[in-house]
Amino acid sequence: MKTKLQIFKIVAKHLSFTKAAEQLYLSQPAISKSIKNLEQEFKTTLFIRKRNSIELTDEGKAFLVYVNKILAIYTQMEEQFLHKKDNFPNFINFGVSTTLSNYIIPKIIAKFRVQFPQTKFNIISNNSENIENLILNEDIDFGITEGSTSNPKLQFEKFIKDEIVLVTNVNNKAFQKGSIDITMLQKIPIVARENGSGTKEIIDTFLLKHKISKLNSVVFFNSTEAIKNYLYHSDHYALLSIHSISDDLMNNKLKIIDIKDLSIERWFYFVNRTGYLSNTFNYFKKFIRQNYNF
Repeated sequence: MKTKLQIFKIVAKHLSFTKAAEQLYLSQPAISKSIKNLEQEFKTTLFIRKRNSIELTDEGKAFLVYVNKILAIYTQMEEQFLHKKDNFPNFINFGVSTTLSNYIIPKIIAKFRVQFPQTKFNIISNNSENIENLILNEDIDFGITEGSTSNPKLQFEKFIKDEIVLVTNVNNKAFQKGSIDITMLQKIPIVARENGSGTKEIIDTFLLKHKISKLNSVVFFNSTEAIKNYLYHSDHYALLSIHSISDDLMNNKLKIIDIKDLSIERWFYFVNRTGYLSNTFNYFKKFIRQNYNF
């Protein structure tokens, strides 16, 4: 039952069987079968299937509330009976890229400290290059960064995939079919991040690869939160990390506009010095993997 509830929650988060399958490393038919089994077991319809998308029904939204509570109890049981609290140091020092530090890591640390209240954290939020330098200088033991390098002194392990998606205000009536082509992408008014942003670097690399000289960028902000707050009051568009807008999608504030036949993807990695061994780090990685999306 726990696995089926976790699958439901990931599908509800992404509103996509495909994205849930990618995240959970399962086949799409396996995801669909799990959701169908839940609907049969609880005699309800959890999702409305549309041609190119799905939406939570009112019953599905209510079901999600219970799922969150149940999965939280499962986590507490596992931490109480499967792990020893005295195995952890009093202080953990690590670095993390900006997107993760804003939208994923705080929730994980809050949950971690419920189970291990004696452990304190110093979390450095910075770009990937600076995080890697801190690790090499042994100022911190490990981090989570965007992308990986070929530096033999560093060891990288895939954490989660990220996707940069085109979003706009949910009430924007343009592109009713929910998709545009790359020619239209160059014409619409874009709200963009400032130079030096990791997300902007990913976008610029994508544009160069597809021989796009520039977008119609009309406003620049130095944070994703500023861009989202702008979009709440505008019909302009922005290219943002899917992880930064999950709550906005659930709360019907923003919506995704598909770019036909194109996707902008990247990976986040756990990174540490080559040869660095730590039971704390190994368990902490496991805890993050199990809790980043719940």
